[in-house]
Amino acid sequence: MKQANPFVISGYTAPEYFCDRQDELQKLKNGIKNGRNITLIAPRRIGKTGLINHLFYFLRKEEKDITTIYMDIYATSNLNDFVNVFATAVLGALDSSPQKAMRKISTLFQRLRPTLTMDELTGMPKFSVSVAYDQTQSTLKEIFDYLKNSKKKCCIAIDEFQQIKYYPEKGVEALLRFYIQFLPDTRFIFAGSKKHMMSKMFLSANEPFYQSTQILTLAPINEDAYYDFAEKFIEDSKRKLSKEAFNFLYDRYDGVTGFIHTVLNRMYDYKEKEFGVESVKKAILEVISERADYYSDYLKTFTAGSASLLKAIAREDIVKAPTSGDFIKKYNLKGASSVSAALKSLLEDDVVYDTDDGYIIYDYFFGEWLRMNFN
Repeated sequence: MKQANPFVISGYTAPEYFCDRQDELQKLKNGIKNGRNITLIAPRRIGKTGLINHLFYFLRKEEKDITTIYMDIYATSNLNDFVNVFATAVLGALDSSPQKAMRKISTLFQRLRPTLTMDELTGMPKFSVSVAYDQTQSTLKEIFDYLKNSKKKCCIAIDEFQQIKYYPEKGVEALLRFYIQFLPDTRFIFAGSKKHMMSKMFLSANEPFYQSTQILTLAPINEDAYYDFAEKFIEDSKRKLSKEAFNFLYDRYDGVTGFIHTVLNRMYDYKEKEFGVESVKKAILEVISERADYYSDYLKTFTAGSASLLKAIAREDIVKAPTSGDFIKKYNLKGASSVSAALKSLLEDDVVYDTDDGYIIYDYFFGEWLRMNFN
């Protein structure tokens, strides 16, 4: 179906609305087809989930007998949460209908509690399952046995995989690694947004997943390729997008797809015949203004030390050494130990991100709102 606005900002629609990533797509396809599990590392909003869905589209098209499964475990906090998400994703995908899945669950999984509901958006039946805490590990084994015995080719993507590092249970990685190695027909994509954690999980010799996967790190989409993609849709609508305007947008958000697409989506709705730098600024201001009340309330949730550090990072845009004496003095922050504690908290909550060039605020729009209001 043709999109009214080609700059899709939610979900995956079709290949023509997906920008570039041809090299990454081919590496993923080659890895899956040749029996390799893959670790996909990328900051949030740079497009890793979209790339996974893009891959799934082509896998299903090229291999009619493959089942693709996506699960996001960012909201999970323990192994029981993981098993609930895992069971719902896997058992629903391997059966032709929710009703058939319900019957199979009742027969094969005595410990699962299935629930059949209606999807409010599609009106179609869907089911979810829940597992009692004392049955978590035994149910996990049953799900892996189910995958193995199904004899079906599967590709399972687990997004925000580093989340298992925060589980209170010990040995979760080793447990998953043990079961995964005995699934000859199932390939896994372990996707994560925290580079250092994901690298350690898969490249450190003392970790269970050590050298068990092909590693792929996503960089921003090439600037020229991104411009060609955007300019084509603008041109198709009998309008123009200046290279200067796109370069301004691309540089402002360091090539991060989620933010660039959000702005392009707004601009496409404008009635202007030519989009220049001022059009970009107008769209950015519109997005930030709409979120102003949220950002104001959001800032109040931080401690005074964290809020002060956020404002300072925002004003600098990127900070190489936030605990340095010069930085602390410039923004009248408390001592280095206080800044260090605040920084640790902000990193753990994904508010601040540690790039190769320094620390930035994860939500670029939030950073801009801070600069606009606390400069």
